[in-house]
Amino acid sequence: MPTTSVPVSVLDLAAILEGYTAADTFRHSLELARRAEEWGYGRYWLAEHHNMASIASSATAVLIGHIAGGTSTIRVGSGGVMLPNHAPLIIAEQFGTLATLYPGRIDLGLGRAPGTDPLTARALRRDAQSAVNDFPQQVQELQAYLSADNRTSKVRAMPGEGLDIPIWLLGSSTYSAQLAGYLGLPFAFASHFAPTHLQAALQLYRSSFRPSEHLAAPYAAACVNVIAADTDEQAQRLATSFDQFALNIIRGTSRPLQPPVDSMQGVWSELEEEAVGQMMAYSFVGGPATVARQLQAFLKATQVDELIAVSHIYDPAARLRSYELLAEVVKG
Repeated sequence: MPTTSVPVSVLDLAAILEGYTAADTFRHSLELARRAEEWGYGRYWLAEHHNMASIASSATAVLIGHIAGGTSTIRVGSGGVMLPNHAPLIIAEQFGTLATLYPGRIDLGLGRAPGTDPLTARALRRDAQSAVNDFPQQVQELQAYLSADNRTSKVRAMPGEGLDIPIWLLGSSTYSAQLAGYLGLPFAFASHFAPTHLQAALQLYRSSFRPSEHLAAPYAAACVNVIAADTDEQAQRLATSFDQFALNIIRGTSRPLQPPVDSMQGVWSELEEEAVGQMMAYSFVGGPATVARQLQAFLKATQVDELIAVSHIYDPAARLRSYELLAEVVKG
């Protein structure tokens, strides 16, 4: 069986399942993180979203602390924190605290999107347009707070100052790719829901990369959807929960993650099916051999340094099995 031959990590959107609560979500997330650690995954990332009935990771730093506290070795971090929603000093203090509690295990991934709808974005950011335009300055301000050189400043992040917290830039377009290259930072692309600009972003990141004290050469990761099961047929059925999740995004509705169905016929229209297919193009669904073949083709086409897998699966046990199978694919 072919293998992916690159490190593989987990993106957990902390999905709230229909019929379950956010407390159940957090329990399922911790169980997945513990098993992912056993199976050899490198990172366990959580993403900031707001005002969504399907996602429970709004207080991202708090949830990162919960996962890091319940595991021992796996890196835990944000994929990502939406920096314009926060003052850089607050993020420096929060992640400085996390890195002090869990040395050498915390990642800080930064995005510039709001992670929510426009109305909620205004409630979070107040001056949303200014926040987006100031993103490069916000990143550099955050870097300054975390640097040892900031010890002479009148405003200091305590704890946080001088800690070696890896900063990643995340994006779904070429904007953050170019900025990551310019700043010499690792870059992760959100190809799990925004496939259109993946290749252009990777090319721009690599061509614009300047070595820094943080990174000597470009390091790019791509997030993809993976739904693995023991057979192709089982995986295809599990994937109908993911299809319904994506359909709700297309329709602008917010619902907890739905149970799988026997068929999506009658659930979506032909146009909606096509729209979901375009948005979720980088989705690898099937048994181990199928998923391995799909991932190998993706790696050959992109040459990314790391894969980050997100799995929208309703049954917690089936989600665990999906990540277990993916780990087996990686190890060969």
